Amino acid sequence: MNFDHSHYVSCLRWKMGEYQAVLRLSDTTKKMFTPLIQIPEIGYDFKEKRLKRTIDEHLKEFVQKKIYKKWGGSFCFVDLRLVGLSARLENGIHPVKYVFDDVREAGCSAVPVTGLDRDKAFQQEIREILAKDKRGVCLRLSIEEAAKNTSVGEIGSLLSMLRIKPNNCDLILDLGAPDNFEPLGDFAKAIQAVVSSIPNLEKWRTFSVLGTSIPESMRGMRLGVNIVRRYEWDLYRILVANFRRESLRLPTFGDYAISHPTFSERDMRLAKPSAKIRYTTDHSYYIVKGHNIRDDRFGKNKQYLKLSKKVMESQHYCGSEFSWGDEYVQVCANGGKLGSLTTWVTVDTNHHIEKVIQDIASFYAS
Repeated sequence: MNFDHSHYVSCLRWKMGEYQAVLRLSDTTKKMFTPLIQIPEIGYDFKEKRLKRTIDEHLKEFVQKKIYKKWGGSFCFVDLRLVGLSARLENGIHPVKYVFDDVREAGCSAVPVTGLDRDKAFQQEIREILAKDKRGVCLRLSIEEAAKNTSVGEIGSLLSMLRIKPNNCDLILDLGAPDNFEPLGDFAKAIQAVVSSIPNLEKWRTFSVLGTSIPESMRGMRLGVNIVRRYEWDLYRILVANFRRESLRLPTFGDYAISHPTFSERDMRLAKPSAKIRYTTDHSYYIVKGHNIRDDRFGKNKQYLKLSKKVMESQHYCGSEFSWGDEYVQVCANGGKLGSLTTWVTVDTNHHIEKVIQDIASFYAS
């Protein structure tokens, strides 16, 4: 694993809508992109009032069927923090060990992700994986963790415990979804101050900054067209300009694709999800929202005919040849396939990744 600032890292929860989007990426895009795969939470069955499945059922063949079959043997980051630190399989095995035993068997080139917030048992499993696989580790730091006065010592202690040097570590500074990016200039200065304090910044194998401005929920949006600024992309370009002036290492751009990092479990029997398309443009997310997709009065998923036409008729549509997702928009608008909520996560995510790759290439070519 080794890439520079012209690459792209996207943090994905790796449910069907997202891994199907990645599967359909062009081969050229896949070379410029590394997914940060988060193995998702198990989920809760509100009807039965219990988890939907056991941890054993949740992880069984996850690597083979959902990582290797969708991403292959290319490098990726794999993070188990959403599974929960206290989780153990029925036989007592730690989920981190179980997953990376499967990674080894499947022939995946996965780099384990850890952080300062992981407990001793988690870190011990990471150390064992590093000793066996020798692929290094990814350290994922929140901006709050990195800004602490004790961060330098904590990072040093963790690397010492893992018996690894920065040149075999990938560093991700995770901004999450800030409540307010503005004023962007001041926010960029604050991040620069944090980055300047990171020890041996030039020695880390890779260095990425990750964040998003996608809202947690679409419930507050009006019907029709909504414009959400891509603050994370604007912030990144400011950071690059500032870092160049100060001769700081340039970070790789990262985001959460078209999703928010916080996932709120809802009882889907009571939910009223809206039909929607989240289309990434040069500077914003062009979000077209419809009515409750379960309501016969509004045509259920037939709403996507109108929504996809709205995207095509906008000045932002990139054309059917731009991505698999863009082709799907055209097919739907012309009366073809409608798709489900999950299908449109695939469409939106596929377009987004292709768009970001193009944006990064254009930015560094200018």
